[in-house]
Amino acid sequence: MLVVHVHVKVKPDCVERFIQASLENAAQSIQEPGIARFDLVQSQEEPTEFVLEEVYRTPEATLAHKKTAHYAKWRDAVADMMEKPRYSRKFTQLS
Repeated sequence: MLVVHVHVKVKPDCVERFIQASLENAAQSIQEPGIARFDLVQSQEEPTEFVLEEVYRTPEATLAHKKTAHYAKWRDAVADMMEKPRYSRKFTQLS
């Protein structure tokens, strides 16, 4: 499995709207056959920092995810909410 952590720093006045948009995206993403998990986590120390933890069954599933309407809706909705560009790190699940 491929695990992707997407790190997002949100503008302070956008936190609640970001959470709502991201939870909606996560609920739809987990319905995709290529996704095993899709979690939104918020930093306890810095509540404007989030990580989307996405667990894909195959590397190809990441490409399929980015072609979905719900991903495009999320991407466009949260673009102006970010304090700086998001970035991701990829991991291989070992256990």
